[in-house]
Amino acid sequence: MANTKVNLCGITLDNPIIPASGTFGFGYEFAELYDINVLGTFSFKGTTLEPRFGNPTPRIAECASGMLNAVGLQNPGVDKVISEELPKLRRVFNKPVMANVSGFSIHEYVETVRRLDGEGDIGWFEVNISCPNVHGGGMSFGTSPEMAEQVTRAVRKVTDKPIIIKLSPNVTDIVSIAKACEAGGADGVSLINTLLGMRIDIKRRRPIIANKTGGFSGPAIKPVAVRMIYQVYEAVKIPIVGMGGARSAEDVIELMLAGATAVEIGAENLVNPYACRDIIEALPSVMEKYGINNLSEIIGGAH
Repeated sequence: MANTKVNLCGITLDNPIIPASGTFGFGYEFAELYDINVLGTFSFKGTTLEPRFGNPTPRIAECASGMLNAVGLQNPGVDKVISEELPKLRRVFNKPVMANVSGFSIHEYVETVRRLDGEGDIGWFEVNISCPNVHGGGMSFGTSPEMAEQVTRAVRKVTDKPIIIKLSPNVTDIVSIAKACEAGGADGVSLINTLLGMRIDIKRRRPIIANKTGGFSGPAIKPVAVRMIYQVYEAVKIPIVGMGGARSAEDVIELMLAGATAVEIGAENLVNPYACRDIIEALPSVMEKYGINNLSEIIGGAH
């Protein structure tokens, strides 16, 4: 019988499938469609210290092999996530959940994690360091090894739970940033976040998205994700949560062979809300097809 279990930072998952933050809300919306307890876990909507309305509309633009989005971290703020969203989630999900946290200063990251740390059903913190640091001249934490290590060290001081730092692919050298996160005390890294992209409306001769640029995701970015996961796996000893264009059980296995312990499914959830369930159901037969008995044994198997 195929064994789909993997261990992510000391917590065992029934399978490596994790809906990505921003594509699965706080889970209970999808629980109306199927039993979300079949998931390994999921990363809930990016949460900030204060409520955020997000960017002006339009925020979405379709592309030939993916999509652009510039939602802008719209969320109700950490206090309402604790008082309203998590209680609703607990009624439909009985596994540890991954808390995705964003911020615009080290203080905001630290305070958001500190407030969420007491919630027993949070198993991991996925710390998104792709947001601009408005207190540091607009620099993004995720594009500087020094800043990445600094925010990792700061968050490490306020929680004993596993910290997984989410890395931006919009850099020259993702390896140096992953190593800086490891040095700062990260328990894992997740990659890749969206690539920066843009589309122009030919009739209007203006950018389609009000924000002008947006995050490009979908099947087209998978080769970039495979390459970056492969490179980071060779450079760090901590586990990798892989993501970027995965939409099938074969894609999941490919990212795991590159070095991912678990795989997040993002844009495909917006195309097919049953995507994660379908991938989980397909995994055993695809494992049999490729002679895989135990998924955890293939992690980094392409090296």
